[in-house]
Amino acid sequence: MTRPPMIAAFALAGIIFSICGCQQQKAQTAGPVPVVPVSVAPVVQQPVPITIQAVGRVEPSAVIQVRSQVTGLIVKVAFVEGTNVKKDELMFEIDPRPYQEEFRQAQATLARDIAQLRQAEANRARDEAQLKSAEADDARNQELSKEGLASKSQREQSTAAAEAQRASILADQAAIESANAAIDNDKAAIDKAKLDLTYCEIYAPVSGRTGNLLIHQGNLVGANGNPLVVINQLNPIWVSFNAPEEYLSEIRRNAAEHKLPVRATPRDDAAHPVDGILEVIENTVDTNTGTIHLKATFDNQAGLLFPGQFADVTLTIGTLNQALVVPAEAVQPGANGQMVFVVKQDETVEPRPVTVGSNVGNKVTIAKGLSAGERVVTDGQLRLFPGAHIRAVPASQIDSKPI
Repeated sequence: MTRPPMIAAFALAGIIFSICGCQQQKAQTAGPVPVVPVSVAPVVQQPVPITIQAVGRVEPSAVIQVRSQVTGLIVKVAFVEGTNVKKDELMFEIDPRPYQEEFRQAQATLARDIAQLRQAEANRARDEAQLKSAEADDARNQELSKEGLASKSQREQSTAAAEAQRASILADQAAIESANAAIDNDKAAIDKAKLDLTYCEIYAPVSGRTGNLLIHQGNLVGANGNPLVVINQLNPIWVSFNAPEEYLSEIRRNAAEHKLPVRATPRDDAAHPVDGILEVIENTVDTNTGTIHLKATFDNQAGLLFPGQFADVTLTIGTLNQALVVPAEAVQPGANGQMVFVVKQDETVEPRPVTVGSNVGNKVTIAKGLSAGERVVTDGQLRLFPGAHIRAVPASQIDSKPI
C-alpha cells in the first residue's frame, strides 16, 4: 500500500533535478554579453557654409550667328566646322570682284566731279574778273552820263552787263556747291565700296566653338540672310539653375555685399569641379515652381563645361557659425525619422532621433538631437541594439554584417 507514494516522490525529485540541470545548461550556454566592434566619431562644433544644392544646365555665354553683310559667292571656307576659333580669325571669303569694280567706279566718279568743281571754280574766277571790268565801265558811264558825255543807252547797257556778270557768278557758285555735294556723295560711295570689300572677308566676332557649317563653299549668299555658322562662346560660360523662393531674400542681401561663390560639378566628370560666381538673379519668381532662376559665370579655360550638359551646383550664400557636424554615415533611417547611435560613458549605445541640416562634403550638420563632444557610431550600426556594448576600432576591422 505504501509503494505508489514512494514512486511518486522519486518521480518528482527527477523532474526537479531535470529542471535545475536545464537552467544550469542555459546559463552556461548564454555566457557574457558580446562586445560589438564599431567605428565612432565625435560631434564637432565648427563654422559651416550655408549652401543651396541644385541641378544646373550649362549654357554658352554668347551665341553668335555669323551672317554675310554683302551679297556674293562664297569662294573659301577657312575653318573646320565643329572646332574652336579665335576672335578675328578668318572664317569665310566672298568673291570681292563686284565690290572692287564698284570701288573703281566710285573713284572714277569722284575724279570727274573734282574736275567739274575745278571748272566751276575757274568759271567763277573768270566771271568775278569780268564783273570788276563791267562795274568799272558802269561807274564810268554813270559819271559821263551826269556830265552829258554818255547817252542813256550806254549807261543802261553797262549796268545790265554788270548785273549779268553778277548773275553768272551766282550760277558759278551754285555749280561749285553742286560739285562739292557730288564729291561728298562720291566719297561716301567710296567708303561704302571699301566697307563692302572688307565685308567680303568674314572674321570670327568672338572666340568660341563653331557648330555645323550651314552654307557651304560655292553657294550664293545674301546680305543679312541665313546664318553661315553658329559660334558658341565657351569662355566664360554660364550655368543656369533654380533656387527655392524662401532663399531669395538671403541671396539678394548677400549678393549685394559680395560675389557669391558657386561650384559646378559636371555629371560626367565629378572629379573636376569648377568654381565661379553668381552673376544673374532673375527679376521674378516662377509662380509655377516657387523658385528663382539664377545664372553663374565660370572661367572655362580648361573646357570642362560644355553647353547643354547637366552639372550639380552648390551655391554658398553665407556661413553658419558653431554648427554641430558629424560624418554623414552616422545618420541612419529610424522608425520615426533619422537617428544616430550615441556612445554613452559606459561604452554602451542608445539610438537617438536627430534633425539633419545641410550637407558639408561627406559630413552633415545636426540641427537638433546632439551636443558638442558626444560620440556617434559611424560604421557597424547593423550589429547594434539599444544598450549594446561597443568597442571603438578602425573602420577596416569592422564586420558590417548584422548579428
